[in-house]
Amino acid sequence: MRDIAVVGFAQTPCVRETDGTTNGVEMLVPIFHEVLGSLGLTKSDIGFWCSGSSDYLAGRAFSFVSAVDAIGAFPPIMESHVEMDAAWALYEAWVKLLCGEVDTALVYGFGKSSAGQLRRVMAMQLDPYVVTPLWPDSIGLAGIQARMGIEAGLWDERAMASVAAQSRAAALANPLAQLSGTVGVDELLAEDYVADPLRRHDCAPITDGAATIVLAAGDRARELCERPAWITGFEHRVDSPSFGARDLLTSPSAVAAGKAAGAEGVEVAELHAPFTHQEILLRQALGLGDISVNPSGGVLAGNPMFAAGLARIGEAARRVHDGSASKVLGHATSGPLLQQNLVCVMEGRD
Repeated sequence: MRDIAVVGFAQTPCVRETDGTTNGVEMLVPIFHEVLGSLGLTKSDIGFWCSGSSDYLAGRAFSFVSAVDAIGAFPPIMESHVEMDAAWALYEAWVKLLCGEVDTALVYGFGKSSAGQLRRVMAMQLDPYVVTPLWPDSIGLAGIQARMGIEAGLWDERAMASVAAQSRAAALANPLAQLSGTVGVDELLAEDYVADPLRRHDCAPITDGAATIVLAAGDRARELCERPAWITGFEHRVDSPSFGARDLLTSPSAVAAGKAAGAEGVEVAELHAPFTHQEILLRQALGLGDISVNPSGGVLAGNPMFAAGLARIGEAARRVHDGSASKVLGHATSGPLLQQNLVCVMEGRD
């Protein structure tokens, strides 16, 4: 099997609202320039392009086609798209490289959540016959899951607030974070509920943003990057979309993806956990123990829809690139309440 690595990563600042259009072009052009420039590449050096986004979020059909304007009309490109987080577009690109069709690929994801009512948009992913007509929003559903975990003794509100406080403290070192700062757990617990037992700090903020990753194979990766983040395990699994058909206090798909990807022994993990209790749940599901989790601040510090999962892989890869870790894990989730989970394990080689 071919050796494939993450060799480049760039993302926009995570912000509450941008002035750009929902097709993402204004966000994508600068980060394409940044990531290609850092590697000494031009657009013609990329063998395959793949993106992740959502027409529901953009409020228009085939919005990803408009996003291709950021790449340009010439030279002609080989391009694909997934209607979900761009972490799954990265998986598609990885398979493309494994097959030997190309040696390089650029993956990108974008989302302008400020353009609509995100909590209502997210309800469109639910069962269209028996759940969506009730319009339960994403925060309300997460509140049910969080309450179940509290009653089962798996976590409490103080543990959830501690996750938020750690996220904001870690994000102080991340200039692209939307939320950062030093805050005490007691201060957070004094806030009002948004959806009992969730407070505002328990929920990832509404964020506009984009991210991009460059993959390369074999000797090409070694030429482009001094210390490539070699992908040694890449798996994704899916659970039933029916809430009554799965245990909401664990994540079977995360457990299965973690085992298949070889998550044992990772030193750093970036988890795509949009709610504080879900970070606790994912730590348990992936068997992460007491390692460093979300040193970037994670999605609680900035959650650009359809780019946040890709960014978790990019942030994890950065720890290999800079030599601060030898084995890392990037995680992405999609669907309601951790229904789908993807795990990418990367390693550095001296």
